Amino acid sequence: MKKTIISKAKKVRLIATDVDGVLTDGSIIIRESGEEVKTWNVKDGLGLYLAKRSGDGIKFAWITGRKSRQVKERAKDMGIDILVQDCMKKRDAMETIIKKLKITPEEVIYIGDDLVDIPVFRYVGLSACPKDAPMEVKREATFIASCEGGKGILREVVELVLKSRGLWEKATRGYI
Repeated sequence: MKKTIISKAKKVRLIATDVDGVLTDGSIIIRESGEEVKTWNVKDGLGLYLAKRSGDGIKFAWITGRKSRQVKERAKDMGIDILVQDCMKKRDAMETIIKKLKITPEEVIYIGDDLVDIPVFRYVGLSACPKDAPMEVKREATFIASCEGGKGILREVVELVLKSRGLWEKATRGYI
């Protein structure tokens, strides 16, 4: 792991992420009723739990270009601090979130997987993408995960942040 990534991860107070293509594999099933169905990876749920268990006060935000009742319910279930839906100007949303939380861009890691995420990558201190992101996104990302979107990238990012801050053992105590 590059020293610059570790030093930036030590500063993280907010883990923000896109939803489709990051927390899900990007597939969307639309039922006849119009309801969207997405699949979520339990690894990411464990990552959120470990971050909260670390006691470090790391906040979470989801910023997505789509609007879905399922995403709203999942965010509530997972204890996500801030959810922004139906948003294609993600950098504007990130600026608002940063002001609300009274933090700096350097204290944010943002996980995105496509072109609309690049302006946020250029604004925050640390950016990450899944390994199946387009080349343009990979070129802009500070950290490229070892997994594809929807396969546990949030869990991988949480581990990076907690390990860089010396909180991994505390978060995983009783498991390993």
